[in-house]
Amino acid sequence: MGRVIDLPALRNRRGVFRDRTHAGRVLAEMLALEADRWPRPLLLAIPAGGVPVALAIHQTLGWPLEIAVVSKITPSWNTELGYGAVAWDGTVLINEALVEHLGISLEEMEEDVRRTTEKVRRRLALLRGRRPWPDLSQHSVLLVDDGLATGSTMRAAVSVLKKQGVSRLAIAVPTGHAEAVRRLAREVDTLYCPNIREETPYAVAEAYQEWHDLSEEELRALLATVWPSEEA
Repeated sequence: MGRVIDLPALRNRRGVFRDRTHAGRVLAEMLALEADRWPRPLLLAIPAGGVPVALAIHQTLGWPLEIAVVSKITPSWNTELGYGAVAWDGTVLINEALVEHLGISLEEMEEDVRRTTEKVRRRLALLRGRRPWPDLSQHSVLLVDDGLATGSTMRAAVSVLKKQGVSRLAIAVPTGHAEAVRRLAREVDTLYCPNIREETPYAVAEAYQEWHDLSEEELRALLATVWPSEEA
């Protein structure tokens, strides 16, 4: 099992971050103390919420930033409940036990996967454009999102990166449910999560004083501060 690094003073507390930018700065302080562990670090932000978090780390530490487009698969009747994920290379992961628990039919699942795949393709075109995919073998990769609930999105990203041969891999998230943190820590070298909470039900948003769903236009504007417009 990989290491889990948290902040004991923030355990089981809500509203500990002003917003995602503040959360990213808290993570940056934690990562700065361990910078020697991560030669040639590369931040891979998972849109949407991971982008402002990773951007704050990038601005604080100067580590290069890229995005890894992954989207959770949700039923049409609940867009917050993820039972799987689709990654940027087309990888589809499904939580079969949760599908059975929710009573989702094969036809419903196929439609949910189709809808999610279209979303991933749209975001790839919109946010990455023609930017070449980096040579990840040359970097220590740190996956960044704004939180871990079930962890399905992050698990998909980790699976793809391992298939691509990434040897040094960490996860950096401001907040996470304790069970998801423990499960994902087994898959990476280190998992950084300042605010770990045991509560059930758990909501990522409750770690933040200001929270809203980021539009794709907001994401483009944030990424434009990092990448020249002609490369986006």
